[in-house]
Amino acid sequence: MRAVRTWPGPEPGRGAATPPMRISARTQYALAAMLALAAAEGPVHAESIALSQEIPRRFCDNILLQLRRAGLIHSQRGPDGGYWLARPAAEIVLADVIRVTEGVEPVGRPLPKAAAPLAAIWAELHDHEHRLLSSTTLADLLASST
Repeated sequence: MRAVRTWPGPEPGRGAATPPMRISARTQYALAAMLALAAAEGPVHAESIALSQEIPRRFCDNILLQLRRAGLIHSQRGPDGGYWLARPAAEIVLADVIRVTEGVEPVGRPLPKAAAPLAAIWAELHDHEHRLLSSTTLADLLASST
């Protein structure tokens, strides 16, 4: 899966060392789906999530299955069913979702020798990213979007 850049600056290999973190499309879609569920007042059908968040339907189904298996969401079949958060939005941090979709904590690639002087800066940036993703909840994002 192709990752997307999450920071401003030159493309990797074009005059700068690579940043500490890259977020995949799967993770971006998973975060969008989780925000849609956090904003909902009850169960939400997969079709509704896929349409409202512009996620390809089969991809959305796979992401929802992954999130359900990880215990971040619950589901129920039927006309009154759908998906909903397993915990309150204020208790789910972004790092929880990233761990499910990426399989690990977000980390960067090793720096080439020429970029070694930047290692301390990238380490500090990674620490900041980790703190931010481990402290920002879905509820925080919903509150900031209103």
